[in-house]
Amino acid sequence: MAMEPIVNKVAESGILSLDLETFLPKSPVQVFDLKEHLFMGLILKEKDFRAALLATDWEVYRNQHVAITCTADAIIPMWANMLVAAYLQPLAASVHFGSAEKVTQDILLENLTSLQVENYQDQRVVIKGCGEQPVSEAAYVAATRLLRPVAKSIMYGEPCSTVPIFKKKI
Repeated sequence: MAMEPIVNKVAESGILSLDLETFLPKSPVQVFDLKEHLFMGLILKEKDFRAALLATDWEVYRNQHVAITCTADAIIPMWANMLVAAYLQPLAASVHFGSAEKVTQDILLENLTSLQVENYQDQRVVIKGCGEQPVSEAAYVAATRLLRPVAKSIMYGEPCSTVPIFKKKI
């Protein structure tokens, strides 16, 4: 009795898979925490802060995505964030304000704007749903917004098990 060849129906379906994780930054976001430069963990003294920034080894941030934040419950003057950004800008790959998680998602959204939507023209697209790293709802909304004008259909999930999102009416 001859064995029938195994057919990968998913591969033959012509569905293009889009994995939003590929748009995440390639290395972890580095955090510059202003808390480390506060007097008694509460107060930012301008003279001491400026001296601390001058003494900082900024090279550790070279070519890194950096999140400027303050994890202490302190009132930080706006200029302090700006001053840190001014030191980081010539070295860092990018400089943002917020937690590492927020900045990671911001970078994902920024990277998603480079999506070559013309590659999805009149295609059936499944936006991958499960992965190793968290992807925000905002990224799924952005991907849908970018693909809807060009895709034949958009689905969510895995090619073998999808939830229909959009189908172009012919």
